[in-house]
Amino acid sequence: MKRKIELTLFGAGGKMGCRVMDHLARHESYRLTCVENGERGLANLAERGQKPTPPDPALPGADVVILALPDRILGTVAREVVPKLKAGALVMTLDPAAAHAGELPARSDISYFVSHPCHPSVFDRFQTEAEIDDFFGGTHARQAIVCALMRGPEEHYALGERIARDIYAPVTRSHRITVEQMAILEPAMAETVGICLNLALREALEEAVRRGVPRAAAEDFMFGHLKVELGIAFSRVNFPFSDGAKLIAAYGRRHLLKPDWKRLFEPESVKEQVRTIVSGQLPPGNAP
Repeated sequence: MKRKIELTLFGAGGKMGCRVMDHLARHESYRLTCVENGERGLANLAERGQKPTPPDPALPGADVVILALPDRILGTVAREVVPKLKAGALVMTLDPAAAHAGELPARSDISYFVSHPCHPSVFDRFQTEAEIDDFFGGTHARQAIVCALMRGPEEHYALGERIARDIYAPVTRSHRITVEQMAILEPAMAETVGICLNLALREALEEAVRRGVPRAAAEDFMFGHLKVELGIAFSRVNFPFSDGAKLIAAYGRRHLLKPDWKRLFEPESVKEQVRTIVSGQLPPGNAP
């Protein structure tokens, strides 16, 4: 009988921890040990029929440790956990921020692996209501994932990717990239730019409503145009923006975007962004 992988999950009762636990707790390949100390997290464990284990007993035998923790505390916990692991253990994080910010302690005889979901594509064609309503993926809707081996032997990439596929299932594609590239994707591309512009769209809708447009009309207009504009902008339809649309988009760009906005993707800026996330504070001069 093949030995099960001893997997210890920190933050097991949190939002991401519960997603991991729901996929791995009864998986035939893993023996899952849950570490959690928050009141809400402990309640989430109880709802799933799981019991918490104190950190120290959960660590010495762990083949893999998953740190499903908020970025602001992940480094602190990692510095407590990593010295207690056996040689050859694999530590996984589910976001690149702490890894790219230098929050993971150095230890030459363990491996670090980072993975993150791409989430279900806005261009995918889902059929069931459950798939359509699964915005995050990992429950019903399929999605791609990105994976990086920060340090360690090649067999640990294979192990980490296998676990990541099980965590985020159903998975369509797994893209191997570096931690630095993952930080370009998130936070820089998807959050620093993406969330900012999406929230600006929400503010634009609310401003239209504030100026007297009925909310239902504004929402139908916004959501319909978003579908068309995304399709054209990302070359998913064989139909161009009209000359008038391109002209007025250039007008809007002058008012909305700084000429040097792409400097957000420069290495020093990406580093500043991940440090902002792990510190929980905007840098001086960036306060809202």
